[in-house]
Amino acid sequence: MFISEAYAQTVGGGTDGLMSFLPFILIFVVFYFLLIRPQQKRAKEHKTMVEGLKRGDKVITSGGIVAKVSKVIDDNEVEVEIAKDVKVKVIRSTISQVQGKPAPANDDKK
Repeated sequence: MFISEAYAQTVGGGTDGLMSFLPFILIFVVFYFLLIRPQQKRAKEHKTMVEGLKRGDKVITSGGIVAKVSKVIDDNEVEVEIAKDVKVKVIRSTISQVQGKPAPANDDKK
């Protein structure tokens, strides 16, 4: 009379464990498609853009400087001309945009 009968609860099946992890799995899938995958795609495009730099390309650095590539030094450095006879060396990875070759200047005097 002092001790009441203990009723054991039934043990949950494997589906309860899987169902508890389902929200975490769905969150990871959403993060992958909305954040991780686009970032990897952008990084790959930037890498191919920087590897394809050549003399005469008009570029914009991450600091906002508009310049023209005057010499490709090596895999890491490029020499750019930011003004007439003003050349600086920049790291390739700091180039954020390539605008292509500039249009030739017209020297038509009428």
